Amino acid sequence: MGFPKQVRLVDVAPRDGLQNEPDAIATDTKLELIDRLANAGLRHIEAASFVSPKWVPQMADHREVMTRLQRRPGVTYSALTPNLKGLENALECGVDEVAVFGAASEAFSKKNINCTIAESLERFTPVLERAQQAGIRVRGYVSCVLGCPYEGEIAPARVAEVSKALFDMGCFEVSLGDTIGTGTPLKAKRMLEAVARDIPMDRLAAHFHDTYGQALANLYAVLEEGVAVIDSSVAGLGGCPYAKGAAGNVASEDVAYLLNGLGIEHGIDLDTLAATGDWITRTIGRPNRSKAGVALAAN
Repeated sequence: MGFPKQVRLVDVAPRDGLQNEPDAIATDTKLELIDRLANAGLRHIEAASFVSPKWVPQMADHREVMTRLQRRPGVTYSALTPNLKGLENALECGVDEVAVFGAASEAFSKKNINCTIAESLERFTPVLERAQQAGIRVRGYVSCVLGCPYEGEIAPARVAEVSKALFDMGCFEVSLGDTIGTGTPLKAKRMLEAVARDIPMDRLAAHFHDTYGQALANLYAVLEEGVAVIDSSVAGLGGCPYAKGAAGNVASEDVAYLLNGLGIEHGIDLDTLAATGDWITRTIGRPNRSKAGVALAAN
């Protein structure tokens, strides 16, 4: 297949990166992070999560974030909406795009969203129908595509099955998540191969975590197969509360640096992005997990 000429980066730091932070982060800090990411050239930013504050207290200000953010032309500000109530709230706030999330692992699905895979997909049907009525695109996430903290190995065929269900339901894009970061390049290729039998490559995204330091290698492997959408998080912020020891998402700075080296267009100013990673980690008192970001900040 060969490398794509252009890659779209989806920065998930404002949502996936911050959602598990134990101390409340000021809404103004979240808004500044979103604005700095847009300023660095990101055209797709996951800004909030419309879930119950009981489950994710850090996202309790989702309405304020979505209504107060400085919208820039050409930038998509998306939000996670796992159910109809979340979607209705997001629509009231003028969301550009929403996302639903399923899992390729039964055990993870039960622990994470308290229902089976089949039940989770059923719950999404009304969400997709309502979003389509409102003319809003829906993205589908599949977690645990390269391993599960409870079940271990996950068969590529199961990932393909859940991905196809989301795609057939009307999701315009399916993001494949290595939630616990245990995947390796060959496994990533095999998983992608299985999924791509049912879904066109240009409708797939890679969402890889770096727990075992494999995220960039895995991204290189799927880029070779033609994947052209990558989810990442500035400074490598984030993790997964249900996956012990899970490091954050792959750092946006490291992905941009890799893409620069491959001559793949992405439209991001790496220095501005690195400065953003440096700023947010200092602001919230977290280590900067981006190797490229730390190196650039030291120059």
